[in-house]
Amino acid sequence: MRIFPHLWFASQAEEAMAFYTSVFKESKTLGRVDLPDPELSVVRFELAGLPIAALNAHSHATYSEAFSFLVETDDQAETDYYWDALTSGGGKEQPCGWLTDKFGVYWQVTPKALLKWVADPDRERAGRVLQAMYKMTKIIIADLERAYSGETS
Repeated sequence: MRIFPHLWFASQAEEAMAFYTSVFKESKTLGRVDLPDPELSVVRFELAGLPIAALNAHSHATYSEAFSFLVETDDQAETDYYWDALTSGGGKEQPCGWLTDKFGVYWQVTPKALLKWVADPDRERAGRVLQAMYKMTKIIIADLERAYSGETS
């Protein structure tokens, strides 16, 4: 048994697959299956080892924050890269490190440092980091680090 994300598009599944596999290293296309209706197809691909299927099927449904892809980054350069790449071509910045890409799919670009600092047993430090994050769209690690250490300027 395998479990993996399945995205439903009106007609942009192949475009989305090409976009996502160009953004993420160690990604690849796995194939396309044409269904009996010539306007329906399924594409399969991997993003950094995560298998994903995408369907072209005239969907008018929209994506929401209830399901998103979390991209855990090592540093600010990596955070900036994924943020810029995923918002390119019409994506939209959202609060607290969230964004929607040009297809409307939700992503969280989250530095590992943020995850570590909000889990700190010192709840005051963790709280300062959360408060700093609430003021951000793209996460700025240096600003979180200042909040974590208690610096006020």
